Amino acid sequence: MIRFLLSSLLILTLFSCGPKIIKGLEVPVSKQNIGSPYFSDLSKDYVYKAKLDIYGNYFGGILIVKKISEVKHRVVFTTEFGSKIFDFLYDGDTFTKNFILPDLDRKIVVNTLEKDFRILITEKTDVVSQYQNSEYDVFETANSDGGNLFSENVESKQLYSIANAPNGRIKILITFNDVEENIAKKININHNNIKLSIALEYLKK
Repeated sequence: MIRFLLSSLLILTLFSCGPKIIKGLEVPVSKQNIGSPYFSDLSKDYVYKAKLDIYGNYFGGILIVKKISEVKHRVVFTTEFGSKIFDFLYDGDTFTKNFILPDLDRKIVVNTLEKDFRILITEKTDVVSQYQNSEYDVFETANSDGGNLFSENVESKQLYSIANAPNGRIKILITFNDVEENIAKKININHNNIKLSIALEYLKK
């Protein structure tokens, strides 16, 4: 279904007026794998001002993403005063919930947050198809949840968005803006099937 949809239409990103649909054509695959490069430096602590809106409940604070080893990341969200909201550890395919506020400790919430941040930190996924228009190369990957679409700027080669689109319908759309020195200074995560959004703004040290 995704392959059929993308042969004529590419849903690339989200603006205030809604989804932007751009025509594109299938082209030969130019790379074997793709992923998010924005949390890949072992020497950096990635610190963002974060806003989480989930089912009408708002949480603001600081999100810290730290790559600990080649296969391990820690993701911690705290209030501005340092109290933990959640603390997750990704070690390869293994996910550990170190802590989450009781109000958020529901299966659907934990599973959704786990998936969102796994998409953000995954650096390598096999490419199965590629599509192109004048602005973007769009790489389709396959996984157990319907696959993701990675939109990369043709000229800069920077990753601009990731869409999770099982059955041709976008469930999750992640956009990256103001990229500098391989750091995305603004990241937005939006869900179309549930009321959950995350806005991240990079904090300079």
